Amino acid sequence: MARWLRGDVVAEAVYAEVRARLERLAFVPQLRVIRLGEDPASVAYVRLKDKRARALGLESRVHALPEATSQEALLDLIRELNVDPEVDGILVQLPLPKHIDAERVLEAIDPAKDVDGFHPVNVGRLWAGGAALVPCTPAGIVRLLRHYGVDLAGREVVIVGRSNIVGKPLAALMLRENATVTVAHSRTRDLPSVTRRAEVLVAAVGRAHFITPDMVREGAVVVDVGINRTEQGLVGDVHPGVAEVAQALTPVPGGVGPMTVAMLLYNTVQAAVRRRG
Repeated sequence: MARWLRGDVVAEAVYAEVRARLERLAFVPQLRVIRLGEDPASVAYVRLKDKRARALGLESRVHALPEATSQEALLDLIRELNVDPEVDGILVQLPLPKHIDAERVLEAIDPAKDVDGFHPVNVGRLWAGGAALVPCTPAGIVRLLRHYGVDLAGREVVIVGRSNIVGKPLAALMLRENATVTVAHSRTRDLPSVTRRAEVLVAAVGRAHFITPDMVREGAVVVDVGINRTEQGLVGDVHPGVAEVAQALTPVPGGVGPMTVAMLLYNTVQAAVRRRG
C-alpha cells in the first residue's frame, strides 16, 4: 500500500513559518480577496482563505460583489487596491462570470500584489528563473514533495494537465528542481504509455478517477490535484486502486488542497516583505 503524503500536515508547517515571519515584521500584511456571485464552491473557498488569514494574524477583507458587476467596475476596484499602499496582496477568485474577461482582469492586478501568481510578469519570471510570486497549487506540490523527502533532481516527472493554474507553472517549477518533465494532456497519444514512464506522476485533469492503476509505474510517487464533486462526495483524479501500485500518494481531501491555501498566505507575506522591506 502507498504511503500517504498528507498536505494538511505540511500546511501546518508552512503556517508556523508564516507566523514566525509575521512576528518579525513591524507591520501587518493585508490581503484583499474579490469574489463575484454566490457560487457555493467559491463562497466556501473564499471563506476558508479569509478565516486562515485572520487566524495567522494577517488583515484580510473579502469584497463580495454581485454576479452582475460590470467588468469596468471590477477593474476600477482592482485599480483602487493597486494604488493602496496598505494592501499587499490581491486575489480575484476564479472562475469569473461569463461576461467578465478573466485574462484582462488578471493582467490588471499589480504584479507585486499578485499573490495568485497568474500575472504575465510573474509567469515570465517563473519560466526565466527569476524571483516571482508563484501560483499557489504548484508551489504547494513542490513544498509537499520536499517535506516528504521526494528528491526531484533527475527524476522523470509526468504532469497530466496543461492548465495555466497548475500544469504549466508546475512544469516550470519541476525544471527548477532539475527534474525531466513531460506535460501530457487530452491529445497525448497512448497516454498510459507516457504516464507509466513517470517516477513522479501528477494528475491535474479534473476528471474523477481518470488515472487508473494500469497507468501508473510500480513504485511511483503520485500527486492527485483533482477535486471532483460526485454522488459519493469529493474524489480525486486518481482511482483508489492506484494505492496498491504507487509508493506514495496524496489523499483527496487532505492532500494538495490545504497546501494551496497555505501557499497563498505564504505569498501574501512574501509580497508584503518585498514591497515594504
